[in-house]
Amino acid sequence: MTDLQPRKMDFGFEDEDVPFLWNPQNPAWSSMSNAVSFLAIGFEKMIVKAIIQSKSTMKDPRIVEEAMAFMRQEGHHSTAHRQHVKALIKQYPGLQNTLDAVLGEYDLLTEATPLNYRLAYTADLEATFTPVFKLMLDNEATLFAPGDDRVASLFLWHFVEEVEHRSSALIIFDALVGSEIYRMRMAPSIFAHVMKVIRIACAGFNQHVPLKDRKVDSLSMFASHRGKQKLFTFFAPYLSKGTMPRAFDGLPLSEQLAALSGAVRSQMPRHKPEHEKLPVFADEWFKRYDEGYDCTRWYTATRSDRSVGLGTI
Repeated sequence: MTDLQPRKMDFGFEDEDVPFLWNPQNPAWSSMSNAVSFLAIGFEKMIVKAIIQSKSTMKDPRIVEEAMAFMRQEGHHSTAHRQHVKALIKQYPGLQNTLDAVLGEYDLLTEATPLNYRLAYTADLEATFTPVFKLMLDNEATLFAPGDDRVASLFLWHFVEEVEHRSSALIIFDALVGSEIYRMRMAPSIFAHVMKVIRIACAGFNQHVPLKDRKVDSLSMFASHRGKQKLFTFFAPYLSKGTMPRAFDGLPLSEQLAALSGAVRSQMPRHKPEHEKLPVFADEWFKRYDEGYDCTRWYTATRSDRSVGLGTI
């Protein structure tokens, strides 16, 4: 029996403008996490389609239950990120082209690749999330607390639920495909596609969001881009797209290396996400949610109004 609880959340992005630079203390992180919102819409749309397509082949009722709860959580994530991105597009209409390009990449993937590949894609990428999101949640006071509470709360909710369903994609893949060799063989092309989509989003930010609003070159998360831009702007500084800090520059190096090690380990044979070290913050989040707190305003809500915005299906 699955323990997953789909939670439908409304962060009120339509209530007032949502800043692109939602954490002004870390512009690189703001840009990187905004790119995650764009990717999430396409990736989670692909997941939902893959689960629907594969449901008829699931013979074990326990797998069906796991898959349906996993799909509902991912569907809620996609809806919330779409609301976030819609708010950004309202201010920077050109970002609609960026969203269309990202969705086009995932629509093409759905049309052009077999179901087994998309199940492997989901399992491989989801397997990296627990160690990577642990790094982020262990440093929530730096990455999230100084920013817009709506955007911060969106990512906190999304990341803790990714930790909650950390085993789901692999459970489904193992039940329906069951080939660790296939999953490992597909990993290079899978992560190349993920980085391609992130690059599309970041390039769109550089093109459609004025430098005064983003502060940084949104492609600075790519080491190859940083090297080329340093050389380029040496000869033509007036064409600079912004400074090039990295989102995690202020985080402990040991924690960054642990996240990287965990991401690599997640692609190895016989990987079991349930054995991963979990962020302490996730337990706190689930406890507060169960107590009726409004987790759509994690940092600014008072207990008396934390029944607002909660919902499950």
